Amino acid sequence: MAFKQGESGNKTGRPKGKPNKVTGNLREWINKFINNNREQMEADFKALEPKDRIVMFEKLLKYTLPTLQATSLTADFAKMTDEQLDEIINQLKKSNND
Repeated sequence: MAFKQGESGNKTGRPKGKPNKVTGNLREWINKFINNNREQMEADFKALEPKDRIVMFEKLLKYTLPTLQATSLTADFAKMTDEQLDEIINQLKKSNND
């Protein structure tokens, strides 16, 4: 039988911001696992070949550092005033001199 929205025991669903129980339990288990096996994991990491160690380090970084998103900038120079264009030119000249 397929689930139909609004027919569950909780018609409003999970409140916004309330953590998912399964996700919370899994995160707690992973944290305990890592803490209980930290020494072994560090020893295994040190036993890797330098190239493999760098690859592993790079993979782990994504869990600690925010991912940078690519950005793009577009400007319609035809709609800009002469003053705005002059300011852009002056800023570019200044950045090239620094």
